[in-house]
Amino acid sequence: MGSNLSRTSDGDPLCLFELRGHAGEVNSVVISSDGQRIISGSKDKTVRVWDSQTGEALVTLEGHSAPVLTVAISPDGQRIVSGSRDTTVQLWDAQEGTLLAIMEGHSDPVMAVAFSPDGQRIISGSDDWTVLLWDARDGTLLAILEGHTDSVEAVAFSPDGQRIISCSRDYTVVLWDAQAGTLSAILEGHSDSVVAVAFSPDGQRAISSSRDGTVVVWDAQTGSLLATLEAHSDPVLAVAFSPDGQRVISGSEDNIVLLWDAQAGIPLEMLDGHSDSVLAVAFFPDGQHIVSASADGTVRLWDAQTGASLATLEGHTASVRHIIISPDGRYIVSGSRDRTLRIWDGQGGLRRQLE
Repeated sequence: MGSNLSRTSDGDPLCLFELRGHAGEVNSVVISSDGQRIISGSKDKTVRVWDSQTGEALVTLEGHSAPVLTVAISPDGQRIVSGSRDTTVQLWDAQEGTLLAIMEGHSDPVMAVAFSPDGQRIISGSDDWTVLLWDARDGTLLAILEGHTDSVEAVAFSPDGQRIISCSRDYTVVLWDAQAGTLSAILEGHSDSVVAVAFSPDGQRAISSSRDGTVVVWDAQTGSLLATLEAHSDPVLAVAFSPDGQRVISGSEDNIVLLWDAQAGIPLEMLDGHSDSVLAVAFFPDGQHIVSASADGTVRLWDAQTGASLATLEGHTASVRHIIISPDGRYIVSGSRDRTLRIWDGQGGLRRQLE
């Protein structure tokens, strides 16, 4: 394990490392809060931990009996949680790679997992229509959150850890009380499956994106609809707040990334360059730049003020489904259906201008 699983790319010079080792497509990628480790979950049923500085494969976590669909790492970097098509959530020691708990409670594939900001709790969302709340220390089931009437696609904790948000194929977004494990509000405004949700950095608002082609901004306290962002012509698959919460970016099957004013609900810039569906979007920590990943196999960097395209990162041979930016903005990690991850020079990419 190690050097044979990662190598420096001989393609795009901005690719620092190509991480090889998974035998199936990469379904989920996260990064530790200190930026030192990358965690990936794959169709090959494994979770892998990588050194972000060297590209070295540190440990392979084996225990699931079906594809791993989602992974998360605790804020202190000590534990990893994974969710799988085998219906289990599994808790791991991030340093040793040992399995700490097999958390059974779902009856269908686990689509999303997340740690609370204090690292004490875990939430998981499943095709069985439920969100489960777990104790992150020993995997004890704390609460079953019932309210959705179809598969749960994504889950998140509020920045203060007091609330949970989830979205579903039932067209709704639900707010939950994370302490009591009770339903606070059902947010209705979409007309098709809701595929992504996120809280604003201050926790006062939330956004959701849907296959109906819209992004909705919600009051995260009351659940009231604040704005419906309409400009995409196809399903919106990815959405994110800027670090200051003033702007929103969205990526769609129409191949477009849109930058929005989160308060006024109006589009500011259209970022046009991908030749296939945009599957992931993210802001750099400075809020001045944007990254997007696409089914066209590329990662693109954009100026968040002007919408100008700064760089196209090429090397993947299939859809790029996930992108993560290191906390310091120095590098970008992408995960692909081609079974590889790539670590890119983020700062070098910002300096590169397209010809």
